[in-house]
Amino acid sequence: MINKKEVLAIKQINKYYKIGKDGKFQALDGVNLAFEKGEIVAVLGESGSGKSTLMNLIGGLDSDFEGSIEIEGKEIRDYTEKELDRYRKEKVGFIFQNFNLIQHLSILDNVTIAMTLSNVSKKKRTKRAKKILEQVGLKAHISKKPNQLSGGQKQRVAIARALINDPEVILADEPTGSLDSKTAAQILKLINDISKTGKLIIMVTHSEKVAAVATRVVRISDGKIISDEKTKEKIVYTEDNVNLQNKNKNLGYFSAIRLAFQNMYQKLGRNILVAIGSSIGIASVIIMLSIGQGVENYIVGQMTANVNPLVVEVNMATEISPENGPGDIQKSFQEIEYFEQEDIDKLLNIDNVVEYEKGFSINGVPSNLKFGEESSGIQMLNTTSSALTSNDLGYGEIPTESGILISSYVANEITEDPESLIGEMVEIVIPFGEIVINETIEIIGILAETDLQMLDGLGYAFISYPELGTIFEKYDLELKPTTIYLISEDEAYTDLIKEEITELGYSGSMEEMMINIFTDMLDVMTYILAAIAGISLFVSAIMILVVLYISVVERTKEIGVLKAIGARRKDIKRIFSTEALLLGLTGGVFGILGANGISALINLVTNSYFGVPLVAYSIKYMAFGMVISIVVSLVAGLYPASRAAKLDPIESLRYE
Repeated sequence: MINKKEVLAIKQINKYYKIGKDGKFQALDGVNLAFEKGEIVAVLGESGSGKSTLMNLIGGLDSDFEGSIEIEGKEIRDYTEKELDRYRKEKVGFIFQNFNLIQHLSILDNVTIAMTLSNVSKKKRTKRAKKILEQVGLKAHISKKPNQLSGGQKQRVAIARALINDPEVILADEPTGSLDSKTAAQILKLINDISKTGKLIIMVTHSEKVAAVATRVVRISDGKIISDEKTKEKIVYTEDNVNLQNKNKNLGYFSAIRLAFQNMYQKLGRNILVAIGSSIGIASVIIMLSIGQGVENYIVGQMTANVNPLVVEVNMATEISPENGPGDIQKSFQEIEYFEQEDIDKLLNIDNVVEYEKGFSINGVPSNLKFGEESSGIQMLNTTSSALTSNDLGYGEIPTESGILISSYVANEITEDPESLIGEMVEIVIPFGEIVINETIEIIGILAETDLQMLDGLGYAFISYPELGTIFEKYDLELKPTTIYLISEDEAYTDLIKEEITELGYSGSMEEMMINIFTDMLDVMTYILAAIAGISLFVSAIMILVVLYISVVERTKEIGVLKAIGARRKDIKRIFSTEALLLGLTGGVFGILGANGISALINLVTNSYFGVPLVAYSIKYMAFGMVISIVVSLVAGLYPASRAAKLDPIESLRYE
C-alpha cells in the first residue's frame, strides 16, 4: 500500500547569489514542491536553470536561502550545524555525476565511509556494505581501488555509498551523464529498483532519457518551476527495515586514526621524509640534554667518588654563587662562625645520626708549606675526618693523631718524586690574624690525583683535629669547630640528613656547594644548547604545516565528499589532526632511534679515548623528545586542520 505522507516539502524558496559588492543574482524564484516516498522525480532543466542549486538546498549543503524546506515536517533551515551534519549523514544520500570516490580507499571502504563517520562497528558496516555491493553487482570487486573500475562500476559504488546509511531521500546529480547508453540503462534500472524500497529519488538532469524512467517530471527554467507532472504511477514499495542502531553517533578516535593511516599511506614516501626531517630536531635536543647530563654525572662522580657515604659535612650557612672564587667560598678566619654546643645538640637530634666529629677549616688564607728550598701555597687547610677514606690516598696514610696529609698538587710543587716525601719533615706557615703560626710537621700521606683539573690545581692539606688543637695552644689560641661531621646510621639516610641540615639553617660541604655551582652552570649551558638545537624544531613545524596544507589542497574534493555524506567540522579536523599526531609519533620514533645510535657512537669514541661514556642517554629524555615531537606536530597541524574543517562543501565538490 502506498504511503501518502509527504517526505519532503519545499515552500516558496528563493535563492540569491552575490555578484560583486552590491549586485545579486536570483538562482531560485518562488519554488514550491512536495515529494512522497516511492517517487522517482526527474528535475529537468538546462545548465544554469537552478536545478543543481535546488539539489544543494535539499541536500543540506547550502542553508542560505529564503523560504522553507521541511523534511518529515521539520524545517531544515532551523537545524543547528550538528543537526545539519546528521541530516546529511542519515536522511540524504548523494549520487554524483563524477562519482566522487576517494581514490586511495578500496571499494569497500568507499562504501562504508558514511557508516565509519557514524562510528558503526567494523563488523556491522562490512556486513551491510557487502550486502549492498552484492545488490549493485560489485561483490567481486570490493577490494579494488576506484581506478580499477569502469565508469558504470564507479557509479554503482556511488549508489551503494548513498544507500549505506539507509537514507530516506536519494539525490542523484546527472547519474548517467558520464556513462555510455548501455551502462546508463543499467544504472537507471538499478535506480528504479531502489525506489521499490520506499526511497524518494530525485534526479537532477537535462536528459529526456533519464526523465523517461521517472514517475514525475519537474521542469525548471531561470529558477522557476515551469511544469510539474506525473508521468507514471508511483511504484508500490515495501519498507526496507535496516534498523541501523548506530545512528546519531559520530566518528570515533580509532576510526579517525584508521582513516589518517590510510590517507598517509597514499603519500608514504613524502610522509616518511617529513618524519625524518622533524626527527633531526628531536634527536638534536635529546643528544644535547644527554651530553649535559653525562658531563654533570662525570663531574659529580669524580668529586664524590671517594667520599665516605656515611659522613655528612655540616658548615655554618654560607652564601655561594658562580661568581665566588676559591678564596671567597668560605669566610676568612676573622669572620668565621663557630659551632657552639647548642648547634651540636640540634644536629645530634636529627634522626638516624649516631655520632659526630669536630672539624676546622682555614680557607682563602695564604698559608705556605716549605720543604728545603722549595715551597707551595696552601689555599685550604682542613682537619681530617671519617669523610676521608683510603681511596683518597696516593701514598702513605691519613693522619689520626700527628702528621700532615697534602694534595698531589703541593707534593709536585716541592719535589719531582712525591712518594719520597713520606716521612719527611716540612715547615708549615699559617698567618692567623696578628699571629703567624710556624710549625714543623711530618708528611705521612699524599692524596691521589683526580681526573678533575680544578681539584688537582689547588693546594690543600689535612691535619688531625687533636694535633691542630695542640698547635693552637702553643700560640694561646682556642680551637673551636667550624665544621661538624655527622655519621649516619645507614647510607640510605644520608640524603634525609642533608635535607634536615638545610631546614635547620646550616649548609653542606664546600664540595657539595661547588657541585651545585657546576651543576647549575651545566644545566644552563645544556638548556641553551638544547634551545639552539630546538631551532630545527621550528623548521620542522613549518615543514609539517606546509605538507598538511598541501594535503588539504590535494584532498579538497575528498573533504567535500565527506561533508556531503555527513562529516562534521570536528570529524574533518580530527582526521587531519590525527595525521599530524601520526607524523609527530613517527618523527619522535625516528628521533629517538637516531639519538640512540648517535649517543652510542659518541660513547664508543669517548670510552676509547677517555674511558668515560660522555652521553647519559635515558628514558626521561626519550619521553621528553617524543612529547615535544607530538606537541610540535599538533601545533603545526592546527591551521591546516582548521582550514579543512571550514571548507565549503559545494565549492569543494567543484574543485578540480
